[in-house]
Amino acid sequence: MAVSPFKILCGVGLLAIFSSTISKSPALPLFVSHLGGGPAAVGLIASISAGTGILFSFPAGILSDRIGRKRMLLFSAIVFATAPFLYLLVREIWQLALVRFYHGLATAIFLPVAMAMVSDLFQKGRGEKMGWFSTATLLGRFMAPALGGAILGFYTTDQASSASGAGFHTLYLVCGIAGLAVFFSAFFLPDLNQGDSQKPAPRPHWREGAKELLGNRGIMMTCAVEAAILFAYGTFETFLPAHALKAGLNPYQIGLCLSSQIITIALAKPAMGRFSDRHGRPQQILVGAVAAGICIAFLSIADSFLILLALSILLGLTISVVTSASAAHIADQSKDGAQGSAMGILGSIMDMGHSLGPLLGGILAASFGLPASFLGACTVLAAASLLFCISQARPAA
Repeated sequence: MAVSPFKILCGVGLLAIFSSTISKSPALPLFVSHLGGGPAAVGLIASISAGTGILFSFPAGILSDRIGRKRMLLFSAIVFATAPFLYLLVREIWQLALVRFYHGLATAIFLPVAMAMVSDLFQKGRGEKMGWFSTATLLGRFMAPALGGAILGFYTTDQASSASGAGFHTLYLVCGIAGLAVFFSAFFLPDLNQGDSQKPAPRPHWREGAKELLGNRGIMMTCAVEAAILFAYGTFETFLPAHALKAGLNPYQIGLCLSSQIITIALAKPAMGRFSDRHGRPQQILVGAVAAGICIAFLSIADSFLILLALSILLGLTISVVTSASAAHIADQSKDGAQGSAMGILGSIMDMGHSLGPLLGGILAASFGLPASFLGACTVLAAASLLFCISQARPAA
């Protein structure tokens, strides 16, 4: 019985994000410390992958429109398959920085191009299918920290193995095995003949296409809402632990709050995508963004486990409401053959939002206290929601 191209893509997505995530969570800060780096080095190394996404997601999307999705996914698969083994050679912080930059290329290319492939495969039911693909990647993101922590935890019981870095070597070998599985599976992805030179209609220069895309108010405002959601998510995952500890929660309860949100997003995305297919995307995006702002505002005053758990779940639900509709809405508004560019710019702007959340949240927390970081995220969401509402009320020229 043949496996559908979409199921293959979801399987590749799960393996790819599992491989990417196990390389950094919880391994990366511990590996930096093992190499002798302090908190500043941890922050710098952690930011490199996000910076790679900001720089390369848009160009990767443009290239996938011109030379084909499968070629770009195969290129990212080569990075997934080779980067993990380079960690085994790292002895200095600067070497780790180079490896993280190279490894960051994999997800910077893979995610926007894979989402564009989903868009190509499905005209009807696009939101639901994008939701299922996101759920597959979230499963990989959810499983990786548990296995990575277990591997490192096993080796810390042996002082000699811990000092030699054997735990990190084992972890990056597992990461490499997953990367090799991505590489071999990618050959079974469909070739949709994107960028075929035999097509009769000539393609405009990439600069013209990029200019037209950046000038599309609907697409850019949707990207802004997605960036605001990722800004809020980055703030949540960074500052919830400290806020919860202050409220008297123990590490186990904090872990439940964080993992419950990921599970909620993974479970809700397909259903929310299907809802957007049937009832329209803009209203869903707006309602979800407003609800997310309310949830993260209440997080600033929450002071008990049950309230923090409930708000974490609700925030996860609102994130799924927005993100299950936003990518499909952008694909709907982009021209045929330009979905890769659209997904690329979405990926770049998302990474900007995700990076700025912890950065600006940290400034607010240092200046005014931890609750200010959550209120700052609420303000960003409110502003993005207002701009999106205005863009929908005013018809494009």
